[in-house]
Amino acid sequence: MSFILVALIFFMLMLAVTEMPTYGNPDNPPFNLVWERYVYQGVEESGGINLVSNVLLDYRGYDTLMESTVLFVTVVAVMLVWGTSSTRSKKEKK
Repeated sequence: MSFILVALIFFMLMLAVTEMPTYGNPDNPPFNLVWERYVYQGVEESGGINLVSNVLLDYRGYDTLMESTVLFVTVVAVMLVWGTSSTRSKKEKK
C-alpha cells in the first residue's frame, strides 16, 4: 500500500514538473507581468514610495502576516521546550 502511495505521489510530481515553463525563459509570466505592475503601478496602488515596503505590506500583506505568526509560534515553542527541559533537569538533581 505504501509503495502505491509513493508511486502515485511521484507520478503527480512528475506531471507537475513537465507542465512547468522552462527555467530562465524571458517569455515566462513572472518575468513580464508581476514586476512591471509592482514597479510602474506600485506607488499609485499602494500610496507608498518605497518599493520593497509596498510589496511586503500591500501586495503580500497576508503572506507576511502568516510568516510572522509562524516565526512567533516557533520561537515560543522553542522557549517552552527549553524551559521544560531545564526545570526537569533541576528537579532531577535535587
